[in-house]
Order: sequence, then C-alpha cells, then structure tokens
Amino acid sequence: MAKIRAVVGAALVAAAVFAAVAAPAASAGPAGPAAATSGNPILPGWYADPEAAVFGSTYWIFPTSSAPYAEQTGFDAFSSPDLVQWTRHRNVLTTDAIPWAKEALWAPSGVEKDGRNYFFFSANDIKTDQETGGIGVAVADRPEGPYRDLLGKPLIGTFHNGAQPIDQFVFEDDDGAWYMIYGGWKHANIVRLKDDFTGVQPHEDGTLYKEITPAPEYVEGSLMFKRGGRYYYMWSEGGWGEPEYSVAYAIADKPTGPFKRIGKILQQDPTIATSAGHHSVIHAPGSDNWYIVYHRRPLGETSRHHRATAIDRMYFDEKGLILPVRMTMEGVPAERLDAR
Repeated sequence: MAKIRAVVGAALVAAAVFAAVAAPAASAGPAGPAAATSGNPILPGWYADPEAAVFGSTYWIFPTSSAPYAEQTGFDAFSSPDLVQWTRHRNVLTTDAIPWAKEALWAPSGVEKDGRNYFFFSANDIKTDQETGGIGVAVADRPEGPYRDLLGKPLIGTFHNGAQPIDQFVFEDDDGAWYMIYGGWKHANIVRLKDDFTGVQPHEDGTLYKEITPAPEYVEGSLMFKRGGRYYYMWSEGGWGEPEYSVAYAIADKPTGPFKRIGKILQQDPTIATSAGHHSVIHAPGSDNWYIVYHRRPLGETSRHHRATAIDRMYFDEKGLILPVRMTMEGVPAERLDAR
C-alpha cells in the first residue's frame, strides 16, 4: 500500500500530571530524558485527538490542544525517531493563517503527497449550514510547517447525510485514490478527494457524500487502515467528556463498506485512566507492529479538557480481529525505523 498512516499501573499522581503540564517544553529538543519505554502520557501537557503518522523514518503526532473552544486557536506537532523521545514543534498552524476560522481548531489529519505536506483540520464547530466553518486543509513544505490555508474557505462546510463536518481522517488506498472519512452527530460519510485536495469527486456510483455510519453507537473520530486486504474502520463512542468514551471497530472488503460493528477495543480502566478515545494507529513499516495512539483522562481529573495523549500496542488474533487494548503507564519500547 502506498501509505497507511496512522495509519500511525497504579493511578496517576495528580502532582506528577500537573508538573508535566506546567513544565515548559522547548520548540525543539527531546521531550524528556532517555528511557527504556515511552511512559504514558507521552506528550507534556493537555493534548487530545492525536493523529499519528509516519513520514520517512520519523514518527509524527498532530494533536488537538485540549482547552475551551475559544482557546483552541492553534496546533502543535510532535516528532520522534523511536516512539520514546518526542520533540515539540509549536504553532504549526494557527487561526492567523486561516481567515475563515476563529476557534475550535481540533482533530488534525496530516498526509504527505508529491513532496508536500497537507494538514486537514476542523474549525468553528458549526451547528447549521448558515455558519462558516467545517473541515479545512492547509499545506506546507515540511511536516512541522508552518502551514498555510490552501483554499481560503472550508473544504467541506455544510452538513450531508446528517453528518457534522468534523473529525476528518484522510488516507491513500492501494490504487492511489485518496479518501476522507468524517462526521459528527452520529453520522459518518466517506468522500473521494480530488488529486490536488481542492474538493471532492464522485464515487464509482456517482455519489459525492456516501454515508457509512457503522452502528447506532457511532459518535465521531473516524479512522481507517488496511491490513490483510481488508479495511478496518474505527471510531469513538460516547461523549468525549464522559468516562465511558471508548473506541470500537468494524471490517469490510471495500473502503465504502458496508461496515458492521464488531465491538469495543479501547475503554476506561479504573486503575489507569478514563475517557479513552479519539485515537489513531501507527503501523511500523516493514513489520507487523501496530500501535494505538489515543487520549485519556488521568484518574483524579474532573475537567473534560484535561486529556492526555498515550500510546500502547495493538494486537490482532489469528482471524485478524483486534484484541482489546490494555492501557498502560509504561507505554511502548523504542522502535527506530532508520535501523531497518
């Protein structure tokens, strides 16, 4: 496949979490000392909706800055050579570069195409077609930006099939076709993107916005990857501010489905954290090693904005079904891509 992105213990002590949030992080340089494992959370501060990707021999995470909507006006990015040491790149995209966006920047999705980097995002949390906002796209010459708005307007700025235009995920299929899956308010659509990402083009059956809502439990946070010739569709269920927030999945033979819910694979652990969801997946190239990158709420935290990014292994059984993910405080061991 041309590219599958991300398709990349005991209770937390509140004082330790506060220290991680309050400690300043440089715009460059590893986010922490050398360690045998990444530890969890892996990023310093409150970050949610992590989008993970592999570009070359480097892992990337593009998260939402977890704060009230009026304060969500920019994105940071993080890079790592080994999943353990992470470098923060501040303000890779802000509302200053998006004339139509004012707040509620969230759920980024980053891809590489033809030597350029594209950054898809949600903005303004629109509730009607009369409001300006939705899903946008920005472009840069490198993963850490700075990104600039590509269109001067939303890529998708209206509701279709009842889906709020948020929480987009973009991926390239084996045949070179680029798809975007998105949608809030319990509805999900899949669109085929134009080659230059300036709009959408019809599916084979002529439809532009094809609904693929997999189950009544679906809420938001779509993601898709391919393994063993089959398409895995994953999403979040429950309210993002509630302890029961979780991740479920389905499998189909085509990216357009039909998809039937199989079950949950990530949910709260009363000994680790609550509100585990809105994730992405890393497949380490040249291996069958899979990782899930997600946000969760540390024990003892009550603010819905206090979400932290974590990483754990994701395994499959002999039939290709995803096994329930075990949340950990240890995280994952180092895995370098440049050593292969």
